[in-house]
Amino acid sequence: MSQPYLSVVIPAFNEAAGIAGTLDAVVADLDTLGHPFEVIVVDDGSADETAARVAACAAVEPRIRLIRAGHSGKGGAVRRGMLEARGDWRFLADADLSMPIAQVRRFLPSGADPHPDILIGSRETAGAERVAEPWHRHLLGRLFNRMARLLVIDGIQDTQCGYKLFSAAAAEALFPLQTLDGFGFDVEVLFLARRAGFTLREVPVTWTYRTRTTVTAWSGAAGFVDLLTVRWNQMRGRYRQARAVRGQASQEKS
Repeated sequence: MSQPYLSVVIPAFNEAAGIAGTLDAVVADLDTLGHPFEVIVVDDGSADETAARVAACAAVEPRIRLIRAGHSGKGGAVRRGMLEARGDWRFLADADLSMPIAQVRRFLPSGADPHPDILIGSRETAGAERVAEPWHRHLLGRLFNRMARLLVIDGIQDTQCGYKLFSAAAAEALFPLQTLDGFGFDVEVLFLARRAGFTLREVPVTWTYRTRTTVTAWSGAAGFVDLLTVRWNQMRGRYRQARAVRGQASQEKS
């Protein structure tokens, strides 16, 4: 297989019901981009047939790759996928495709304008749209992001949308430094990115609430704890390494 331009990383936990349809949709759409690609599904220790169904898809489509992992949480699965990906650009996508995969075009470089190192799918910036989201879920999300801006990373309206694009340089520098495996891993990675001097920008997306979401009251509460953990780690100097990658990132971009 040729060197992929784009890697799509999909963390999956108990997604047997829909994962084959997701993979069919992703491959069909990416085929129209005109770039070599790979799709990596990281099975986060699912208790159902997720891994078997991904393996069946990979048997007939060599651009699909299954990584089996022990259950550690979405953050752990994303880290594993991003570090095993080979693409020049590495796109994080949710298994339920709550954002239509065709919108990946909003993230990819186009033209000669400088492209940020990281693009963050946002349900809050101008042009974004939320579909069928219960008011209480929206309220919880806004509260979480308000706290994230106050405690960890100001200036980003939506840290938790499951769609983000990383350059290879950003992914390979940041994900080895990630310590959180749970709901708040996004905030930690974005905090590390800003600390290391990578450029970030939000991209408006159309996002549809799925009733099979794995976000629960417990995971939401754990996310608030993760915010405090990131702040505590910062105070203890645990993220000093992030500053060391700033020079390396600048050299790779030049």
